[in-house]
Amino acid sequence: MDFLKKNRVVVGIIGVLVVLIIAFFTIGNGIVKQENQVDSAFADVDTQLQRRNDLIPNLVSTVKGYASHEEKIFTAISNAQSAMSKADTVSDKAAANDQVSSALNGLLRLQVSYPDIKADKQFTQLADELAGTENRIAVARTRYNDVVKSYNTKVSLFPTSIVAGMKGATKKDYFKASASAKDTPAVNFDDSSK
Repeated sequence: MDFLKKNRVVVGIIGVLVVLIIAFFTIGNGIVKQENQVDSAFADVDTQLQRRNDLIPNLVSTVKGYASHEEKIFTAISNAQSAMSKADTVSDKAAANDQVSSALNGLLRLQVSYPDIKADKQFTQLADELAGTENRIAVARTRYNDVVKSYNTKVSLFPTSIVAGMKGATKKDYFKASASAKDTPAVNFDDSSK
Protein backbone atom coordinates (compact mmCIF):
# COMPACT_ATOMS: atom_id res chain seq x y z
CA MET A 1 0.00 0.00 0.00
CA ASP A 2 2.86 2.34 0.78
CA PHE A 3 4.24 1.72 -2.67
CA LEU A 4 0.99 2.91 -4.27
CA LYS A 5 0.86 6.00 -2.11
CA LYS A 6 4.45 6.87 -2.88
CA ASN A 7 4.18 6.19 -6.58
CA ARG A 8 0.74 7.54 -7.50
CA VAL A 9 2.18 9.33 -10.50
CA VAL A 10 3.74 6.12 -11.84
CA VAL A 11 0.54 4.15 -11.26
CA GLY A 12 -1.47 6.94 -12.95
CA ILE A 13 0.84 6.94 -15.96
CA ILE A 14 0.62 3.15 -16.23
CA GLY A 15 -3.18 3.35 -16.01
CA VAL A 16 -3.33 5.98 -18.74
CA LEU A 17 -1.01 3.88 -20.95
CA VAL A 18 -3.18 0.80 -20.47
CA VAL A 19 -6.28 2.78 -21.44
CA LEU A 20 -4.51 4.22 -24.51
CA ILE A 21 -3.31 0.78 -25.62
CA ILE A 22 -6.80 -0.67 -25.26
CA ALA A 23 -8.26 2.30 -27.16
CA PHE A 24 -5.65 1.94 -29.91
CA PHE A 25 -6.48 -1.72 -30.48
CA THR A 26 -10.23 -1.15 -30.26
CA ILE A 27 -10.10 1.68 -32.80
CA GLY A 28 -7.69 -0.27 -35.01
CA ASN A 29 -9.97 -3.30 -35.00
CA GLY A 30 -12.92 -1.07 -35.92
CA ILE A 31 -10.98 0.28 -38.90
CA VAL A 32 -10.11 -3.25 -40.03
CA LYS A 33 -13.75 -4.32 -39.67
CA GLN A 34 -14.99 -1.43 -41.80
CA GLU A 35 -12.23 -1.94 -44.36
CA ASN A 36 -13.40 -5.55 -44.71
CA GLN A 37 -16.96 -4.29 -45.24
CA VAL A 38 -15.71 -2.02 -48.03
CA ASP A 39 -13.88 -4.94 -49.65
CA SER A 40 -16.96 -7.14 -49.35
CA ALA A 41 -19.22 -4.48 -50.86
CA PHE A 42 -16.78 -3.99 -53.74
CA ALA A 43 -16.75 -7.75 -54.34
CA ASP A 44 -20.56 -7.61 -54.63
CA VAL A 45 -20.29 -4.86 -57.26
CA ASP A 46 -17.62 -6.84 -59.09
CA THR A 47 -19.79 -9.98 -59.06
CA GLN A 48 -22.67 -8.12 -60.69
CA LEU A 49 -20.37 -6.52 -63.26
CA GLN A 50 -19.05 -9.99 -64.11
CA ARG A 51 -22.59 -11.36 -64.35
CA ARG A 52 -23.42 -8.64 -66.89
CA ASN A 53 -20.18 -9.33 -68.78
CA ASP A 54 -21.15 -13.00 -68.96
CA LEU A 55 -24.56 -12.15 -70.47
CA ILE A 56 -23.16 -9.90 -73.19
CA PRO A 57 -21.66 -12.57 -75.52
CA ASN A 58 -25.01 -14.39 -75.77
CA LEU A 59 -26.81 -11.13 -76.39
CA VAL A 60 -24.28 -10.14 -79.08
CA SER A 61 -24.56 -13.57 -80.68
CA THR A 62 -28.34 -13.25 -80.87
CA VAL A 63 -28.19 -9.74 -82.34
CA LYS A 64 -25.50 -10.70 -84.87
CA GLY A 65 -27.99 -13.06 -86.46
CA TYR A 66 -30.11 -10.04 -87.39
CA ALA A 67 -27.53 -7.27 -87.76
CA SER A 68 -24.25 -8.93 -88.66
CA HIS A 69 -22.97 -5.85 -90.53
CA GLU A 70 -23.08 -3.60 -87.41
CA GLU A 71 -19.38 -4.24 -86.81
CA LYS A 72 -18.75 -0.87 -85.08
CA ILE A 73 -21.14 -1.76 -82.26
CA PHE A 74 -19.73 -5.26 -81.85
CA THR A 75 -16.18 -3.88 -81.74
CA ALA A 76 -17.19 -1.32 -79.11
CA ILE A 77 -18.69 -4.09 -76.97
CA SER A 78 -15.60 -6.25 -77.35
CA ASN A 79 -13.33 -3.34 -76.38
CA ALA A 80 -15.53 -2.49 -73.39
CA GLN A 81 -15.51 -6.08 -72.16
CA SER A 82 -11.74 -6.18 -72.52
CA ALA A 83 -11.42 -2.96 -70.50
CA MET A 84 -13.66 -4.46 -67.79
CA SER A 85 -11.58 -7.63 -67.55
CA LYS A 86 -8.38 -5.59 -67.18
CA ALA A 87 -9.76 -3.16 -64.59
CA ASP A 88 -8.45 -3.64 -61.05
CA THR A 89 -9.10 -0.49 -59.06
CA VAL A 90 -12.45 1.03 -58.18
CA SER A 91 -11.90 3.96 -60.54
CA ASP A 92 -10.80 1.61 -63.36
CA LYS A 93 -13.90 -0.54 -62.83
CA ALA A 94 -16.12 2.54 -62.83
CA ALA A 95 -14.60 3.76 -66.11
CA ALA A 96 -14.90 0.31 -67.68
CA ASN A 97 -18.49 0.07 -66.43
CA ASP A 98 -19.27 3.34 -68.21
CA GLN A 99 -17.70 1.98 -71.40
CA VAL A 100 -19.74 -1.24 -71.19
CA SER A 101 -22.96 0.70 -70.52
CA SER A 102 -22.35 2.94 -73.51
CA ALA A 103 -21.61 -0.02 -75.78
CA LEU A 104 -24.73 -1.84 -74.57
CA ASN A 105 -26.80 1.26 -75.36
CA GLY A 106 -25.64 0.98 -78.95
CA LEU A 107 -26.45 -2.71 -79.09
CA LEU A 108 -29.89 -2.29 -77.56
CA ARG A 109 -30.73 0.56 -79.95
CA LEU A 110 -30.44 -1.91 -82.84
CA GLN A 111 -33.91 -3.18 -82.00
CA VAL A 112 -35.30 0.01 -83.56
CA SER A 113 -33.52 -0.64 -86.86
CA TYR A 114 -34.16 -4.37 -86.75
CA PRO A 115 -37.64 -5.00 -85.31
CA ASP A 116 -37.24 -8.78 -85.69
CA ILE A 117 -34.74 -8.67 -82.83
CA LYS A 118 -37.53 -7.80 -80.40
CA ALA A 119 -39.47 -10.85 -81.50
CA ASP A 120 -36.57 -13.20 -80.79
CA LYS A 121 -37.37 -15.12 -77.62
CA GLN A 122 -33.71 -15.58 -76.64
CA PHE A 123 -33.01 -11.85 -77.12
CA THR A 124 -35.99 -10.92 -74.97
CA GLN A 125 -34.93 -13.32 -72.23
CA LEU A 126 -31.31 -12.09 -72.30
CA ALA A 127 -32.45 -8.47 -72.32
CA ASP A 128 -34.66 -9.13 -69.28
CA GLU A 129 -31.71 -10.72 -67.48
CA LEU A 130 -29.58 -7.74 -68.46
CA ALA A 131 -32.16 -5.32 -67.07
CA GLY A 132 -32.24 -7.27 -63.80
CA THR A 133 -28.45 -7.26 -63.67
CA GLU A 134 -28.33 -3.50 -64.28
CA ASN A 135 -30.62 -3.10 -61.26
CA ARG A 136 -28.40 -5.37 -59.17
CA ILE A 137 -25.35 -3.34 -60.21
CA ALA A 138 -27.08 -0.13 -59.13
CA VAL A 139 -28.02 -1.62 -55.75
CA ALA A 140 -24.53 -3.05 -55.18
CA ARG A 141 -22.91 0.23 -56.20
CA THR A 142 -25.15 2.19 -53.81
CA ARG A 143 -24.35 -0.22 -50.98
CA TYR A 144 -20.64 0.03 -51.74
CA ASN A 145 -20.73 3.83 -51.74
CA ASP A 146 -22.63 3.83 -48.43
CA VAL A 147 -20.02 1.57 -46.83
CA VAL A 148 -17.20 3.73 -48.27
CA LYS A 149 -18.86 6.86 -46.88
CA SER A 150 -19.00 5.31 -43.42
CA TYR A 151 -15.39 4.12 -43.64
CA ASN A 152 -14.10 7.46 -44.96
CA THR A 153 -15.91 9.29 -42.19
CA LYS A 154 -14.45 6.97 -39.59
CA VAL A 155 -10.83 7.31 -40.75
CA SER A 156 -11.21 11.08 -41.00
CA LEU A 157 -12.55 11.81 -37.52
CA PHE A 158 -10.44 12.35 -34.41
CA PRO A 159 -9.15 10.23 -32.63
CA THR A 160 -9.63 7.46 -35.20
CA SER A 161 -7.73 9.50 -37.77
CA ILE A 162 -4.60 9.22 -35.62
CA VAL A 163 -4.85 5.43 -35.44
CA ALA A 164 -5.76 5.27 -39.14
CA GLY A 165 -2.66 7.27 -40.00
CA MET A 166 -0.51 4.97 -37.89
CA LYS A 167 -2.00 1.91 -39.62
CA GLY A 168 -1.72 3.45 -43.09
CA ALA A 169 -5.51 3.39 -43.57
CA THR A 170 -6.57 5.99 -46.12
CA LYS A 171 -9.87 7.02 -47.65
CA LYS A 172 -11.39 4.72 -50.26
CA ASP A 173 -12.64 5.77 -53.69
CA TYR A 174 -16.35 5.92 -54.43
CA PHE A 175 -17.74 4.00 -57.40
CA LYS A 176 -18.75 7.00 -59.48
CA ALA A 177 -20.37 7.01 -62.85
CA SER A 178 -19.04 9.53 -65.32
CA ALA A 179 -21.31 12.26 -66.62
CA SER A 180 -21.61 10.42 -69.95
CA ALA A 181 -22.71 7.25 -68.21
CA LYS A 182 -25.74 8.85 -66.59
CA ASP A 183 -27.66 7.54 -69.60
CA THR A 184 -27.92 3.92 -68.49
CA PRO A 185 -28.84 1.30 -71.06
CA ALA A 186 -32.50 1.70 -71.89
CA VAL A 187 -33.79 -1.85 -71.88
CA ASN A 188 -37.31 -1.31 -73.12
CA PHE A 189 -38.64 -3.74 -75.67
CA ASP A 190 -42.18 -2.46 -75.95
CA ASP A 191 -42.76 -0.58 -79.17
CA SER A 192 -44.77 2.39 -77.98
CA SER A 193 -44.85 3.87 -81.49
CA LYS A 194 -47.58 1.43 -82.59
